[in-house]
Amino acid sequence: MTDLRTHLHGLWLPLVTPFRNGRLDETSLRRLTRHYSAQAVDGFILGATSGEGMTLRDAELERLVAIVRDEMAACRRTVPICLGLSGADTSRLKDRLDETADWPIDFYLVASPYYVRPSQRGLLAHFEALADHAAWPLALYNIPYRCAVNITNQTMLRLAEHPNIVGLKDCGASREQSIALLRDRPKGFRMLTGEDANYLEALIDGADGGILLSAHIETATFAAVHAELKCGNHDAALARWQEVAELTRLLFAEPSPAPAKYWLWRCGLIDSPEVRLPMVEVSSELAAQLDREIERRLEKSAHRESWMAPHPDGGLATPFMQT
Repeated sequence: MTDLRTHLHGLWLPLVTPFRNGRLDETSLRRLTRHYSAQAVDGFILGATSGEGMTLRDAELERLVAIVRDEMAACRRTVPICLGLSGADTSRLKDRLDETADWPIDFYLVASPYYVRPSQRGLLAHFEALADHAAWPLALYNIPYRCAVNITNQTMLRLAEHPNIVGLKDCGASREQSIALLRDRPKGFRMLTGEDANYLEALIDGADGGILLSAHIETATFAAVHAELKCGNHDAALARWQEVAELTRLLFAEPSPAPAKYWLWRCGLIDSPEVRLPMVEVSSELAAQLDREIERRLEKSAHRESWMAPHPDGGLATPFMQT
């Protein structure tokens, strides 16, 4: 649907998947899509880690994609949609690529096979087999602390030569490795950080953008960090980053995306903070911290009264918190 080599940059949002009473909450999903389609977001990631994709049934995942695309069309703004796919069985993942080939998406985000810990030769063969088979381009997802295997730079550089592999979500947890890959990557191969707390650092090192759960909150500020650096305004970028740096730690104080979902519920963007087991909702202690931070940020707004309204489930504000 779009040339990812020219669009895979800037601020991408790994959209949370709202649930209510055990079911996909389509009303909240439409509200989220409308809200973030009006923000400075360059693309959506659906059904990946932040979207609790491992708990979604096939029909739910398909419905998720359809609703987001439909709402974007209604808003008359189209940004690329990436579908997160994960698995430890190459053959089964090829089947999933076939099953999703006619969905209204633009590319896939595919993590390393988890648990089985393949060798680098195995990773190379796995991703090449998927890239050869896929109807849409692939971005790879290197996150060794979840998958128990690291895609080395040597392997990544070979994969970057594949015409259907367009970029990387980098959660490698090694700045040295990331800098070396940024230096040696082929022209047009995009790298976006997925480490929220290291966003500014990664951009300074040369990353093309970020895929950030934290950007559900203060979206415009996260976008401004990238925009200021792109213009060479390092002091301004640092100042904007300091407005949200603590937020990136608070939203990961307990397993994600539960803290972000609690925040979005309290601010009226979703109708429930529900997550699916084995995830659980935030503790009462973290909920209190989040409430204090929400209130602090609301009090800083110069136009609070113009957009605040009670939420029917006890939230603090309408979905217009960031506008």
